[in-house]
Amino acid sequence: MESMQPQIPRRRPIAEINVVPYIDVMLVLLIIFMVTAPMLVQSVRVNLPEVESTPTNITPDDDILILTVDASGQYFIERDDSDPAPMSLVAIIDYTAKITRAVSATQVMIRGDERVPYGKVVALMGGLQAEGIQNVGLITEAPAERASQPHEK
Repeated sequence: MESMQPQIPRRRPIAEINVVPYIDVMLVLLIIFMVTAPMLVQSVRVNLPEVESTPTNITPDDDILILTVDASGQYFIERDDSDPAPMSLVAIIDYTAKITRAVSATQVMIRGDERVPYGKVVALMGGLQAEGIQNVGLITEAPAERASQPHEK
């Protein structure tokens, strides 16, 4: 005995994954990395001194100006330039003063190579202080773990 109801074709389940949302997420992540990668690159190579200290909390929204003193004692301003030009002490202090006058919340950070003469960094800090720039910090590296070596005294 056959039933009088018409046969409804059965749908087979689709065994495919919709990859479009995954591609969208991947493209967003790619854009984020493309935007942030240039910010992570330091244009002037310096060997920072290693010091035990408490890190400064800096958020990405902070206005930060990074001044660099390389091993030969030349001064640079870290910008988006891939190959920054060295500046004189007077020029770098003048430029920094103009920036901090325009944006008073600007933090000035100094990256000094560990082999640079102490007087070069002090001259920069003194010049900044003479211009009324008080918010100055030093960038250092955290010391590497030396579990097998005793501390030198």
